[in-house]
Amino acid sequence: MNLLRLESAEHPHPLALVKPLPLTRHPAAVYLSQLAESSRRTMGHNLNWCARVLSAGQCDRLTLDWSKLRYEHTAALRAILLETHPPSTANLKLSAVRQVLKTARKLRLIDADDYEDAVSIDRIPGDAPLRGRLLKTEEIKALLKVCQESETAIGTRDAAAIACFCAGLRRAEVAALDYGDCDFTTGGLFVRQGKGKKYRQTYLIPGGLELLENWVALRGRRSGPLFYPCQWWGEIVPDRRITSEAIALRLQEWGKVAGLETFSAHDFRRTFISNLLDKGVDIVTVQQLVGHSNIGTTARYDRRGEETKRAAVQKLGFGLG
Repeated sequence: MNLLRLESAEHPHPLALVKPLPLTRHPAAVYLSQLAESSRRTMGHNLNWCARVLSAGQCDRLTLDWSKLRYEHTAALRAILLETHPPSTANLKLSAVRQVLKTARKLRLIDADDYEDAVSIDRIPGDAPLRGRLLKTEEIKALLKVCQESETAIGTRDAAAIACFCAGLRRAEVAALDYGDCDFTTGGLFVRQGKGKKYRQTYLIPGGLELLENWVALRGRRSGPLFYPCQWWGEIVPDRRITSEAIALRLQEWGKVAGLETFSAHDFRRTFISNLLDKGVDIVTVQQLVGHSNIGTTARYDRRGEETKRAAVQKLGFGLG
């Protein structure tokens, strides 16, 4: 092992940085600094993977000299991804590399012709299998039932959190809610910490406001995080914000108690989108409610299935007979 490290130090990879760059001049660091925290983690992981492949394991995203990348490097990376990753994952990694190269060009670290050639690789074709699943109404009711029957502060809090999930919020958005973001007259939720740092207004579904009021009766009507941590014996820990990881873990625990099949917090969001589309709500309104920048992203969440498409065709107002 020591010998390998010595040989690596004596013969650094041609794509390795000769000397460290300040973070304000490092294309990967500058690119990642512009992303939301969750996206920063994902894209940072993707860039580390690409850096290791490009450098035969010698570099990570901060020690690779991205300005040295040329068409032969990105084309080779694409070929490896084509063989090893599903299209959506592969294209996400390629997108991360393109964005770093774009940043390198803006920082004047790479020549315009070299940049254009390096980013000219095609997307990898193909669709990935649909992720996640829809939650049935009976499953959501079963979750709420076990929360409420626990007769604990944790159960009351988590029932209110489920109401927010049923309004299409991501788990990080639920954790980021403040008391002041809730309109207890209209059932509105003002999402200040959406993906891409975008703001939006959405609304609790029927019955959700009552669940939120039950939690607030325990929490109190003071400013600060909407969802506090709770001790297992029932004590609420004020002035601290529950984490998105803790919320996801609690949902899994309640799911086991209710005897449900495996699901994720994000499945509530998929269900919200599909149910709205199934009720005939136009896709632009759905896009605004869930905070998607691209309407195509909203469409990919649609899990209504073939029966809905068949029924839609039957609505045509003419026949061939």
